[in-house]
Amino acid sequence: MRRLTLPLLTASYFMVAMIPALLLWRSGGGWGAGVAVMVGALGLCFAFHGLISRALETNSLRGELEAIREAHRIVIDQMERMDRRVSEVVEITTVDAQRRSEELTSEVHLLEDLVQRMSQKLEERLSTPPLIGAPRDQERHHRQSVALLETVRQALAENRVDLYLQPVVNLPQRRTVFYESFSRLRDETGRVMMPAEYLTVAEPEGLVTAIDNLLLFRCVQIVRRLAKTDKKIGIFCNVSMGSLGDETFFPQFLELLSENRDLAGALIFEFGQAAFDTRGSMEARNMGKLADLGFRFSLDKIIDLDLDFQDLARSDVKFIKVAAQFLLDQLVETDDGLILKSLPDLAAQDFSALTQRYGVEIIVEKVEAERQIVDILELEIGYGQGHLFGEPRPIRDAVLAETSPPTDFMRPATRKRVARRG
Repeated sequence: MRRLTLPLLTASYFMVAMIPALLLWRSGGGWGAGVAVMVGALGLCFAFHGLISRALETNSLRGELEAIREAHRIVIDQMERMDRRVSEVVEITTVDAQRRSEELTSEVHLLEDLVQRMSQKLEERLSTPPLIGAPRDQERHHRQSVALLETVRQALAENRVDLYLQPVVNLPQRRTVFYESFSRLRDETGRVMMPAEYLTVAEPEGLVTAIDNLLLFRCVQIVRRLAKTDKKIGIFCNVSMGSLGDETFFPQFLELLSENRDLAGALIFEFGQAAFDTRGSMEARNMGKLADLGFRFSLDKIIDLDLDFQDLARSDVKFIKVAAQFLLDQLVETDDGLILKSLPDLAAQDFSALTQRYGVEIIVEKVEAERQIVDILELEIGYGQGHLFGEPRPIRDAVLAETSPPTDFMRPATRKRVARRG
């Protein structure tokens, strides 16, 4: 289209110039005068065209310059915003790094303190030799106990703590909704030490609480790492009443959890029914402090279904775990239907509804066979756990490595002490 514009304009100008030339010629002016008038008119037309073109080009250039100025202002504004954002990010990153550094330092100091306390207890045990004249079996047992406890101390001090997770599924869909965690120790050869192996020795020596404190602390560290990748994850972590009643450990542990309140939805503290029923006033108060931070509790090792549900609700116990075979053994067939031995006045199918009225969910654990599922579903229980749904499996070494405190934070005095005792 633009190619036709100039020829059309030229033709138009030529036609306009011919009009005065023809008028002059018809009036007797002659061909020469007509041609001269036509050339002059054409010149005027092209001069006028040039003026208009320059005016249009000038306006166009002004518009383009204004657009460039506007784009420049926008770029400058964006650069200023980006600069402010970068400054904010740098400030936030610096503050977060400082906070994280302080948290790591605090946690490492707590870990060091726990290991040191256990080392002191072990040294007290070492300083008490077996009675003179004791039978050889007792002397051999004493040496074995000391060696085993030293292996446990080294495993905790050198961070040879593994976390195993077993799925808890919803029923009947069998979709994983929680995990239960199990802490395992490894000796210097990498062999996994089961709790039964060292607890039988640690309990008589009064070291169970020290071990529980360390394992609980490591469990929380690892769960915090897992929660970063999956906010919906919920993990049951075993805690002993000894840890809740430890006047030295618990305040430090509570401070750690206060700095990690975001874990309240991901961490569920679990202890046995017998321990819960015999808890003292201090343990109850400390449970309340954890509940105030938003943490929940669970009871396992259920030996009596006739529970005080009001007490459970007051204590923020949200789950109870009942062994599958124990629950099925409680079922009794009557003329009115199935009942539970512990609750003869309640229909077995109503037990789950009763617990839910108090905000407590039932998890049937140790489910080993499909035939157990049929009876469990008839009781309208919503959660199951056991080898049928998945065995405990260790989490990735990478996750464990990322939860390990850096050695740069270790205090020199402690490093020397651990090295000398190891």
